[in-house]
Amino acid sequence: MSAKQIEVQIMGQSYLLGCPEGGEDRLHAAVGRVDQAMCKIRDAGKIKARDRIAVLAALNLAFDQGDAASSPSAQTTTPSTTVPDAPERLTQLLQRLDQALGQDGQLI
Repeated sequence: MSAKQIEVQIMGQSYLLGCPEGGEDRLHAAVGRVDQAMCKIRDAGKIKARDRIAVLAALNLAFDQGDAASSPSAQTTTPSTTVPDAPERLTQLLQRLDQALGQDGQLI
């Protein structure tokens, strides 16, 4: 199976991604979820750095994915990206991540 290149937009920036034949719909769906998660964090206004937004979005999506995998009822619950206090939770998560990485690994 060969891969092809697909251009996508995430938070207004273009990316050229490799995609296996037949995987275009899955890739576009994944890009849509990542773009939505990153834009929601950016639009909350507390975090401006694209790399920090990307890390928080990835962690949030992975957390949601873990919920879906571990709980049969998780698919009927509200994803954490729509919880009203999500920006506060994300800020706390980023602070914990910065503490774990130490000064040399901070995501600034």
